[in-house]
Amino acid sequence: MVDTAQTSDQRLIKGALARASIARHAVDVASVEGLTGLSIGRLATDLGLSKSGVATLFGTKENLQLAAVQAAREVFIEHVVRPSLKEPGGLPRLRALIDRWFDFVSAPVFPGGCFRVATVSEFDSRPGPVRDAIAADQRDWRDLLIREIGRAQDQGAAQGKDAAALAFEIEALLSAVNTALQMGESEAAPIARGIIDGLLG
Repeated sequence: MVDTAQTSDQRLIKGALARASIARHAVDVASVEGLTGLSIGRLATDLGLSKSGVATLFGTKENLQLAAVQAAREVFIEHVVRPSLKEPGGLPRLRALIDRWFDFVSAPVFPGGCFRVATVSEFDSRPGPVRDAIAADQRDWRDLLIREIGRAQDQGAAQGKDAAALAFEIEALLSAVNTALQMGESEAAPIARGIIDGLLG
């Protein structure tokens, strides 16, 4: 009985690891080709897996897309958000978030740059669970910026500006930088940094 339970646990762990690995590869593919370009067959071929095995783990293309959105979110949190939370709240943390975002796309973790920027434009007019997941992730990022901008204002920075409007401006600049970098315009990053410094001054 114990052996059966252990075998079952091992299979669950193996399945979870396989699912995570496939979802992570799906993020790389989608960052370049879009979430609509994902397919169970494509990922199976890329990773040398059976199509039926991948299908068993995800079931549908939509589930695969949702798993990719979640995987991209987790990578972003790991590289940008979590390290920044070690900084004091307010301006230091806000600057850390922005600096780490620049690092995230300047030496891109994903081959297509920022996954969120790519997928927001792809799904902005496609209602459904995938758009809902992308929108929720975007809201969480913006809410984090708004919160830290508010704290920075309490500390005397960025006075006389609406926190939500300022977060929107920063997010728009970051999105523009991602696109510019993907187009080979390396000068975009320092230009945007200067603009953001002015906004936070």
